[in-house]
Order: sequence, then structure tokens, then C-alpha cells
Amino acid sequence: MSETVPFVTMAKPIGSFCNMSCEYCYYLHADNGEDFANIRMSDSLLETYIRDYIAQCGGEVVSFTWHGGEPTLAGLDFYEKVMELEKKYLPEGKQCWNNLQTNALLIDEDWCRFLKKHHWDIGVSIDGTRYVHDLYRHDAGGNGTYERVQKAVKLLEKNGIHPDLLCTVTADTARNGKAVYTALSAFRTGWIQFIPIVRRDAGGNVTPDSVTPELYGKFLKDVFREWIRHDLGKTNVQIFAETSLVLAGGHSNVCWFSETCGNVLIVERDGGVYSCDHFVDQEHKLGSLPADSLAALAAGEKQRQFGNSKRDSLTQKCRNCPWLHICHGCCPKDRFLVNEDGEPGQYYLCEGLRDFFAYAVPQLEEAMDLSRKGKSPQEIMTLLRRK
Repeated sequence: MSETVPFVTMAKPIGSFCNMSCEYCYYLHADNGEDFANIRMSDSLLETYIRDYIAQCGGEVVSFTWHGGEPTLAGLDFYEKVMELEKKYLPEGKQCWNNLQTNALLIDEDWCRFLKKHHWDIGVSIDGTRYVHDLYRHDAGGNGTYERVQKAVKLLEKNGIHPDLLCTVTADTARNGKAVYTALSAFRTGWIQFIPIVRRDAGGNVTPDSVTPELYGKFLKDVFREWIRHDLGKTNVQIFAETSLVLAGGHSNVCWFSETCGNVLIVERDGGVYSCDHFVDQEHKLGSLPADSLAALAAGEKQRQFGNSKRDSLTQKCRNCPWLHICHGCCPKDRFLVNEDGEPGQYYLCEGLRDFFAYAVPQLEEAMDLSRKGKSPQEIMTLLRRK
């Protein structure tokens, strides 16, 4: 029997179905008028998933992440059922944490009441400025969606719900770093996550909308400059927070900065269980519910090899890099570059990250040192601005 290993899951109750048609989406099955109540995860499978996951994941907090596609298409009644089942199967001494990742087009007062009542966290995808967002994030009719998403974020805030903001970084985003960050930070939700977009066509060539290494480094530096001089202690930016955590002697909380990966299983609407959100394909299918145990799949040799390959397949350039202890070679999905030494498997955005670390790490270390000496965020920002 496989040993027990820590794992979490990301469930996709509606699969890849979505009411948006984003230009850069790698996972799209657009809304063509389907009856989503009939194609979403069945009630019996949902019960199996919740019962087994609570029983097998270990720990005092059971983390449920609901993703897509667009998970709100499953309907509020689906998530009311989720709450009933979590209450039914949660043993005394444990608690459930729920997170919903959404494009926010369906968020209304009813959704806000549900999220508030059950203390759910929520992440909203919004690409900074109207211009950048509407270039790529269209509804099923091809129309821009920025205004609707902006209103949804404000509605959530009005109801006391502070969403995490998730912003993709395309080539266009990266050219507008300061404006994008300023627009996002103005919502004052407290948390921003930037996700680089790297896509390749059928010939293996990087698409024009993908962010380049040079632009990625420039974008991160532009955003960092604004953040550390004006928003320290007010807004958290995931990549800055994770870098700081490692510099302080901790271990990253995110897979793309961890030494190994593979502890986040994907559960599809039909019960299929996969290695990773970026590898939902037949090669990386581990098994399915209800036939297989989530814990056994997480601890199985196939998933173990998948997770360890992140560390074991590093190029020599990565192994010799002074920043390896922070990024650990980043996401295997984008390790396709042949570097200047002729080694295949280099992380595509490596040079951008190296540029960012060289710029930001000394300032982060100085800010952390000043904080240990009792300086307030405002005092630290003032000192850094003088430099």
C-alpha cells in the first residue's frame, strides 16, 4: 500500500465549460447553450468526492477549491448541496475552507449572500485595465467584459467580501505594467496574483500574445517599483509575498516556486483525476472516482514521478543559478527552451525572473531588515523612495 502523503484537490464541477471565450485560454469549452444542470458533476459523484476527500486528506482544515471553466455555471443550488455534504461528513474537530475561482459574470446579490453566509473565499479574474482586459477576455458573443467584472468586484466589496484578484500577464499586459497594477490596487481588495501567459502553436512556436522573458522581467520590476514604494503593508502581491517568504527562511506555498510539485490533484466533472491543472490529458490521468482512492492516487508512483521530475529535470544552468532556492525552475509546463548552453528544458521566462530577482531581492531584504528593526511600512516606504 502506498504511504500517505499530504495533498489537496481542485474540483471542476462544470469541467471546461465557460460563459466567456478568452483568447488565451488553454482549457476552453465555450457555452453553446448547454443545459448545465445536466452536464455538471452529478449529485452522487459530488457526495463521493466530498466524503472521500474529507476522510482521506488529513489535517484539521479540509481545503476545497472550485474551479473551471466557469464554476458558477453549476448553479447556486449545486453549492448549497456542497455545504450540506460538507456538514454531513465533516468530523468533529475539523473544518472546511472553500474557495471559488470565477470570472464573476454571474456574481449577484444572491451569490454574495451565499459567499458571506458560508465564509467562502473567492478569486476573480480581471486583467487590470479596461483596455488590456477587453483585448482578450470576451463573453460568448465576443464582447468585452471589463465593465461587468469591475461591477462584480465592487458588489463583492460592498457585501464585505474581499476577493483575490487574478491577472494574466500577456505581452500587452506586460507593456502596461504600471497602469495594470494601479488599476488593480485601486480596488483595495488586499491580494493580487499575476499569472504569465505562455502559449505555443501546433508547430511549437510561442504565440504573439504570450509574454516574452524580457517583457516579463520588465513587468515584474514595474509592478514591484510601485508596490514597494506605495503599497507595502496595504496590498499583497503573490510573487512578492512568496519571494519574501523564502528569503525569510520559509518554504513557498505555491507549486511553481516549490522544489517538487504534484500535491494538487484535479477532479473533473466526470470523476476523472489528473496530475495537474496544466496536464489534464490522458497521459496524466491517474484514475477516477468512485473507483479509486484520492489518497492512493496522490501517493502513487505515477504521481510521485510527476512531482519529483520538477526537481530531477532541472538544467545545469538552473542548478548553478543563485536564485534556484527561490524559484526551483518554476512550472514544468513552460520548460521547453533550449538555453545558450544547448540544454533543452529551460524555463521559458527564466531570464525575466532572473532580472526581477536581481532587482527586487536586495530591496526586499532591506525592507525586511528595517521591519525587524521596528520600522513601520510607511517609514520603510519613505526610506526606499528616497533612494
